[in-house]
Amino acid sequence: MNTLFNQPLTVVNAGLSSFADNLALAGGDVTDLRWQPPALGDVDAGLALATLIRHPLVEHANDQAFQQYLAAQPVLVDVMSAAHAISAMAHRKLILHAGPPIEWADMCGPVKGAIIGAILFEGWATTHEAAERLAADGAIDFEPCHHYQAVGPMAGIISPSMPLWVIENKTNGRRAFSNFNEGLGKVLRFGANNHEVLERLHWMSQELAPALKAALNVLGEVELKPLMAQALHMGDEVHNRNAAATGLLIKRLIPALLSAGLPIERIQRVTEFIVGNDHFFLNLSMAACKAMTDAAHNVPFSSMITVMARNGVNFGIRMSGTGDRWFQAPANPVEGLFFPGYGVEDAAADLGDSAITETAGVGGFAMASSPAIVKFVGGTPADATSNSRRMQAITLGGNPAFTLPALNFAPTAAGIDARKVVDRGILPIINTGIAHKEAGVGQIGAGITTAPMPGFIEAIRALAEYV
Repeated sequence: MNTLFNQPLTVVNAGLSSFADNLALAGGDVTDLRWQPPALGDVDAGLALATLIRHPLVEHANDQAFQQYLAAQPVLVDVMSAAHAISAMAHRKLILHAGPPIEWADMCGPVKGAIIGAILFEGWATTHEAAERLAADGAIDFEPCHHYQAVGPMAGIISPSMPLWVIENKTNGRRAFSNFNEGLGKVLRFGANNHEVLERLHWMSQELAPALKAALNVLGEVELKPLMAQALHMGDEVHNRNAAATGLLIKRLIPALLSAGLPIERIQRVTEFIVGNDHFFLNLSMAACKAMTDAAHNVPFSSMITVMARNGVNFGIRMSGTGDRWFQAPANPVEGLFFPGYGVEDAAADLGDSAITETAGVGGFAMASSPAIVKFVGGTPADATSNSRRMQAITLGGNPAFTLPALNFAPTAAGIDARKVVDRGILPIINTGIAHKEAGVGQIGAGITTAPMPGFIEAIRALAEYV
């Protein structure tokens, strides 16, 4: 012992940082290990977690779920109306929304505004006041997009007459759906519902969607994983930056549109709309990611997360081994860059189904491939790379289909393991747009957020009951 204290000491401090500070002030060589108990110090949850670590049933289930995710081959196969694609919408006044379930009275401003717009678009009411009364009186059914294998950005609203992208996983034949991207500005997904918004929605339904369907009839099926992989090598992360992916899609679509026998004026309007919207591919990316994570869902005993979604109030997750059960917690705030004149006090809580991209290992998990994204969401290119590296600590493995040039073409981290999230205290990172809390104002910024820990703790408790 005397020999030990007669030589230079290097101290590792685990716990309160003030202990490390005192040692440093005294001239000591100290490394401050930022550690906290798992499960936010919840003893019962920590014990539940301990039963799941290295459990043979869970390990085998996670391997199966992850392999099914990797094997998924999402392909764009069709365009059709929501009522045609989703049978439950054919004979009901049903509107789908982003995130976990929520009642009308509890919805945030942008979601309420978007629902009013959808009611007017469907012709179920002729005034904003009448549409709001229908929604408040229970005349309209509201359910999450995820309950019908669908996803939508921000408010995520899908009503029966809206056109949908139809994505099929060629490995298992299951389909996923997403609505069309309207572009930026005053748009439905941010809660806008004025005449301009409704006119655009009608044009998308009556002219854009049929033209794209005709183009697909000429083009045939479009494999999306290779297109997304190429976009990652061109500076996208296929969530908040889709400039390259949209460009690659346009290269496929324009020759097909020209060969589809459509009037040249119509082709011009359609191509101008797509070319003017760098986010056009986002909804396809989301549906492809939904198809991939759905392939891993409902594997008994698996702790792999297959859904992360937000409704502007709560953040919800679903875990493969616990079926269609939601685990919810209040959504975390978004830290980012605001447009001039706006600040955090103006922002709605985290919103949208687009976190399905992070669930599938792209988006925020692939920020290393998209250093330019930091000009949109804040931070530095080094932060973007650090985010991608840190997600490797909470995932089951990497997806070799999606590689990151900045990390020596390492595969993106994928397969969020709820056990690792709770054990290591590292939250899944998400980059996202920021909506104004009032309907119709629109996007006011973009930034970085994380999934809240309490939902993962609840999921671990539930899984421990199964094992």
